Amino acid sequence: MRLSELQYELPPELIAQHPVVPRDASRLLVLDRRRGSIEHRTFRDLGDYLVPGDCLVLNDTRVIPARFFGRRATGGRVEGLFLRTDGDGWRVMLKGSARLKVGERIACDRSPVQLTVERRLERGEWLVRPEPAVGPLEWLVQVGHTPLPPYIHRGASTHGLPGPEDAERYQTVYAQRPGAVAAPTAGLHFTAELLDQLRGRGVRQVDVTLHVGPGTFVPIEVDDLSEHRMHAEWFEVTPAALVGLRAARTAGRRVVAVGTTSARVLESLSAGELDRPAATTAAPGDDSAVPRLLPGKKGDSETAALSGWTDIFIHPPYRFRHVDRLLTNFHLPGSTLLALVMAFASPELIRAAYREAVERRYRFYSYGDAMLIL
Repeated sequence: MRLSELQYELPPELIAQHPVVPRDASRLLVLDRRRGSIEHRTFRDLGDYLVPGDCLVLNDTRVIPARFFGRRATGGRVEGLFLRTDGDGWRVMLKGSARLKVGERIACDRSPVQLTVERRLERGEWLVRPEPAVGPLEWLVQVGHTPLPPYIHRGASTHGLPGPEDAERYQTVYAQRPGAVAAPTAGLHFTAELLDQLRGRGVRQVDVTLHVGPGTFVPIEVDDLSEHRMHAEWFEVTPAALVGLRAARTAGRRVVAVGTTSARVLESLSAGELDRPAATTAAPGDDSAVPRLLPGKKGDSETAALSGWTDIFIHPPYRFRHVDRLLTNFHLPGSTLLALVMAFASPELIRAAYREAVERRYRFYSYGDAMLIL
């Protein structure tokens, strides 16, 4: 597949700048792959397309306030995005870092902590060391901001920064495990009441985790999609989640992935993983004994897929093994997310659905409307 096949025209005014209220009032485009038909509904109608026993797979990652600001000794402004810990240091992305030097210190806003630059990494990342030492989540809660995507703009009243609305709404109602620097946006449409309603109808819910990183949104810079290399993102499927997924498969029930992140977790499992008994892993909260292997690398096949780093890039003509239905938002042109959606349906059907969504003035991207692919 070529990069040009992921392009489409989108009027800028259709890029959603604020979420709708309430969450489940978003519009829902329903695309039937078999019939090639499209329906236009509201998100709270989702239950009309689910049956008792369907397995709804939710990504329970929690967005951290990963965006921070600081100044170099020269007075130059630096904007940072915390990614993850790496040994004794932190991996971050830095704007305004063209002239940054190893050993230089960045004084952080609203904090006595300074970041010493250890070394430049690949793909725009840096390794820094906080001084004095501090836990990243503890520090970010004090100084950080919600890491909204760059296409969401805030006005002068908040100095261009996210406000209290974003801290709440750029987070799913079922978010549990801190670690993401971007929201699993398909889940933003759910309310606690809608989830309760679906459970009351017999729809099963299984939580998995994928800490969404910046690589999900990095533009594809090669013409041949097979040459694109994804950033790796950490995921976990607990033994309890595996039990639920295997029960659904054994009973012939449908697995409904909420978002491209949940779909990537499921497809990172090996072909037979959902057919095997769950293996014993580390105790809850203990990551030390959990393998962190990229899919396809050597390792214990019974446990490697339960937790690890996945760099799976799904694009046509990929064949899905573990996903029967996909709930998703409308994605950026030229993105890996759009490539995944085209692989699940077909490029032709997705282009037709996107054209109709534009014609009917759907709202696009993170705070936009949703699409259910049957």
